[in-house]
Amino acid sequence: MATAADITAMRRAIALAARGLGSTSPNPVVGCVVLDAAGQPVGEGFHQRAGGPHAEIHALRAAGDRARGGTAYVTLEPCDHTGRTGPCSRALAEAGIARVLYAVGDPNPQATGGADTLRAAGVRVEAGVLAAEAEAGNAAWLTSVRQGRPHLTWKYAATLDGRVAAADATSRWISSAASRADVHRLRAEADAVLVGSGTARADDPQLGVRGIDGAVQPLRVVLDTRATAVRPGARVLDATAPTLIAVAEDADAGHLPAEAVLRLPRAAAGPGLDLGALLAALHGRGVRSVLLEGGPVLAGAFVAAGLVDKVVGYLAPVLLGAGPAALADAGIHTLAEALRLDVTETVRIGPDLRVTAVPGPARKEN
Repeated sequence: MATAADITAMRRAIALAARGLGSTSPNPVVGCVVLDAAGQPVGEGFHQRAGGPHAEIHALRAAGDRARGGTAYVTLEPCDHTGRTGPCSRALAEAGIARVLYAVGDPNPQATGGADTLRAAGVRVEAGVLAAEAEAGNAAWLTSVRQGRPHLTWKYAATLDGRVAAADATSRWISSAASRADVHRLRAEADAVLVGSGTARADDPQLGVRGIDGAVQPLRVVLDTRATAVRPGARVLDATAPTLIAVAEDADAGHLPAEAVLRLPRAAAGPGLDLGALLAALHGRGVRSVLLEGGPVLAGAFVAAGLVDKVVGYLAPVLLGAGPAALADAGIHTLAEALRLDVTETVRIGPDLRVTAVPGPARKEN
């Protein structure tokens, strides 16, 4: 049974894990806290980059001999395999840790088994402490392992009456400067940023991260079925970050850099590309999280395909009364088919309201 001290330590480990968002792919984000035998914090750490030491190793190094007889709190079951680094389960046992609490079991068949190894070494092991919070913080990697595709967050900015542009198509700026700065944090936490041909034509976006020190630039992806929206000199083709232009297999893309072209099959029904094939291709390149910044049409296609895992909406205290809505046709024809969401967070960002929500349990089971 987890005590109040256990909850406090695990919540600290979850906060530490979040520091690795955007820099650990294709690995998970993991945090670890070590308390000594008297229950005092003596070490902590988080997984900082793929190929580098895991969270447990950072924490054990900080704790040194004070780890002996103590307790380790880890957001993900300690790994039990040797890759670019050794198994954390054995490192914990060899350090003399007497008790290990972890939040989420490792679903990766190559790495799971750490709990059994620890128990075999005489370490007391408890699972499931703050599991829901740890799952949410590691949603991208867990989605990639369980579903074989990247986790997808749809971000949009709209007026309070749900418009993303005015009737004359003007849209800059609906949201505040504070909200736009916050979007760069979302980009910095994602492996890839995705827009469609409509956004590419209308805005010529650069899609890089600005204003965040040490940020790893995400892969920039444009869905341009006919290869007509991105032209030579487009900002998305600059040297800020790598770029992929997803085009149909039969599209004439000779004007684009060959290394930037990703050819995909067309969607089986309707216009555009096969979104499942797109996510599979990105997953194969190590992308575990995608931030969708496309317009209403592309967002509707992803919602219709059941591929949206999280929604982040920036709602500005503005009314327009006309203009395009945030979401276009999503294959929903009656209220009974509506995608119901669970709101997980509401935060004031300058004058705006940021609402974060995830599909409800009924949708997750589909």
